[in-house]
Amino acid sequence: MSALLSLLGWSFLPSLVTGWTQSLYYSITIRAGDPKPQPGTPRWAEHRRRIHIAVVTLYLLYTIYEADYELQRAGSFYTDLGVPLDATEREIKSRFRRLAALHHPDKASTSGAAGGSTTTQADINAYFVHLKTAADALADPARRFAYERFGPDAVSWPRCVTIRDFVVRGAQGLIPYYAVAAAAMYGLGLLGYLEWGRYERWLVLAVLFVFEAHSVTRPGMPRVLERVVNPLLGRLAGRPPYLPFQAIALARKLSVTLYIAFSQIGPLLAADTKSGQLVVGGAKGGDDEKTTREGLERLEMAVKRLDADTTRLLETEMAPFAGAEDARSTMSAKVKEWLVQNTIRSDPMVRDALGKSFAKRRMDAPAGARGTR
Repeated sequence: MSALLSLLGWSFLPSLVTGWTQSLYYSITIRAGDPKPQPGTPRWAEHRRRIHIAVVTLYLLYTIYEADYELQRAGSFYTDLGVPLDATEREIKSRFRRLAALHHPDKASTSGAAGGSTTTQADINAYFVHLKTAADALADPARRFAYERFGPDAVSWPRCVTIRDFVVRGAQGLIPYYAVAAAAMYGLGLLGYLEWGRYERWLVLAVLFVFEAHSVTRPGMPRVLERVVNPLLGRLAGRPPYLPFQAIALARKLSVTLYIAFSQIGPLLAADTKSGQLVVGGAKGGDDEKTTREGLERLEMAVKRLDADTTRLLETEMAPFAGAEDARSTMSAKVKEWLVQNTIRSDPMVRDALGKSFAKRRMDAPAGARGTR
């Protein structure tokens, strides 16, 4: 949901919510009959800046919560089997045998232990296959290593037997991801879209790459997970610990959230509201004026190049008529007439506009007038 909103009108939604929240804030904090700050005043602009920062911050925090909730709802092989992260192969197989006695299709279909009266036979079979896949993956050291670092899809990677095979296969997806991300950031920076927090964005991307590369290549858990994050989650929230692939997914989501914060919140932290408007970097509402000016300059350069190319092409086409001015004049007149007749007048919008104009003339003309058709 957060990715969709960031692509479809991200800058519009916070402004809409900010305006509604500011109106609600004034209705609560200002007594009836007292004057409210009016748009265009420094007080109103300062309130809008603070409320907008709060709205964007709360939304970004919600996206992190949503991502964490989805990870917890999806679960893991460990939670599905009910074994700890340090469970031995013997403990995993013993636990699977006990679960198989309850959820085997031959028994669950008659006792309903796999999910109640609404559970179908296909659901029962799928759940048992899932438990079998989880037990087999965690009982194999290489596949257990791959699952913890790359997720459930890694268990079924073809031609991967050893830990090295899984790491090489995982790196094939890791390097292109960060290469595309770096290229996108560099391209957007050249276009002037990432002015605020440019170096911080690169720092976030570098830290994320180092964390993910360390997590998928080291034999053990990352220390930040093993010694800090997972113990705190267990003591404070009583929730299962993060696996490396879950921490990587959440870290990627967090990096996107930070990028949005750099773009939406960063410029507002130093915005000037003394004039009654949000002035960021010397322009109202941010860098709109600067961006527009740069865009117009690029458009002007493109038009000049296109005009030069068209001129050269026309000179090349008219080369056979060099020295014959009469022929060139006749040719230019014919080309002009052809363009007017076939390009301009045949355009549906032009024809529609001409038809409406003629109809208006006939409607406003006095009875018996001529020349209106």
